[in-house]
Amino acid sequence: MLRALVDFALRNRWLILGGTVVLIAWGIVSFRNLPIEAYPDVANNYVQIITQWPGHSAEEIERQVTVPIEIQMAGIPHLEHLRSTTLAACRA
Repeated sequence: MLRALVDFALRNRWLILGGTVVLIAWGIVSFRNLPIEAYPDVANNYVQIITQWPGHSAEEIERQVTVPIEIQMAGIPHLEHLRSTTLAACRA
């Protein structure tokens, strides 16, 4: 099988050379058409932590859940900003 492929390539040198030129030209055109961003995305990464504790008030959730999580998150290396929000979800 491999020998037949090599024999075919040697017998049809111009066909192989033409195919090679076409592939190289196609690669050059594809490279030139690649989209390049002038301004790369340099936004900071954000993480959302969602906790639920049904039946408890927002103040209790803040005191027993949110504040301990904030204290632990404050020790993360390279942390630039830390914001938190506690929402009281009402179910009717």
